[in-house]
Amino acid sequence: MSVFTQLYRGETRFDFIGTRRRWYLASLVLLSICVLSMVFRGFNVGIDFKGGTQFQVQAANTSITPKQVEEAMAATGHPSESAAQQVGSGATRQIIIKTKELKLDEQSDVQRKLAAALKVDPNKGISVDSVSSSWGGEITKKAIQGLLVFLLVVFAYITLRFEVKMAVGAMVALLHDLVVAAGIYSIVGFELTPSTIVGLLTILGFSLYDTVVVFDKVAENTKDLLATGRETYASAANRAVNQTLMRSINTSLISLLPVAGLLFVGAGILGVGTIKDLALILFIGLAVGAYSSLFLATPVVVDLKEREPQYKGLAKRVQARRSSARVTAEPAVVGAPAPVVRRGTPAPAPKPGARPASRPARKRP
Repeated sequence: MSVFTQLYRGETRFDFIGTRRRWYLASLVLLSICVLSMVFRGFNVGIDFKGGTQFQVQAANTSITPKQVEEAMAATGHPSESAAQQVGSGATRQIIIKTKELKLDEQSDVQRKLAAALKVDPNKGISVDSVSSSWGGEITKKAIQGLLVFLLVVFAYITLRFEVKMAVGAMVALLHDLVVAAGIYSIVGFELTPSTIVGLLTILGFSLYDTVVVFDKVAENTKDLLATGRETYASAANRAVNQTLMRSINTSLISLLPVAGLLFVGAGILGVGTIKDLALILFIGLAVGAYSSLFLATPVVVDLKEREPQYKGLAKRVQARRSSARVTAEPAVVGAPAPVVRRGTPAPAPKPGARPASRPARKRP
């Protein structure tokens, strides 16, 4: 039977639980890289969070490039906080550049100088949008509050639906996804915008959904496990992960394909800069969420459950039963003397050339 048929039927026998130390190590290395990037490199925070002034240059049917806009902004005495972004194409083409928070008279001065350097109308060719630092701080506060509320609600739901240890496993997976997504965002250097926060909450929801499906199968496989004693908790959990593996692969691929189209085609090839922030966080989160639901959430639950006395005893009983079955099925030791069975004295060997003795005739009753 091929592996694809086994995947479709949920009959694969991959040892996800037995090799969990390997996955823990891989996740630890990835988390370390992400944390170091966040500490030393930081984030490219947008003006929506830190405050600032944004200038939109109408570049439709012109040869103005983002590089030219950056140079013109630097010549005004207020260099840009980040690289200029091109948005749209053709008649809707715009170039967006951001700088620190400016006063009204400074905004007008920069707008006039930009228009002169780029040879566009200062009123129709350049628009200004300003966000105060206090408003940006409020947005940051609300984003953190929303994330904390989400995690608390998730923990309460899984505790009520399953148990506390499964809630802990789900939290470990969600925090892993959060740190990895944020770390890769820091490494790549994309701008952190409100769209990023929306995408982050979306991918955490996807990761949670995938984890709950696996947990539901684990709960089904471990029901009455202590009474029957047919297998260990780790074995039942590993069987659950294998049974839901195909569903996890299908869901992840179906979700990743359109997001990959947004990221690589929309933002990469067509240059639609407004969607790359959302597309990147979705792409990273969907991939990492699928990984954590299979390789982190369930193994963490197994480690917590197998510390309980009843499951320790179950593991010993299963191991003892398997050992006795193995001893019973083992063949005789090679080289041991075979038992001697005496069936009387053997007849002497016939002499060379002698006729064999005739058998005595049986008496008829």
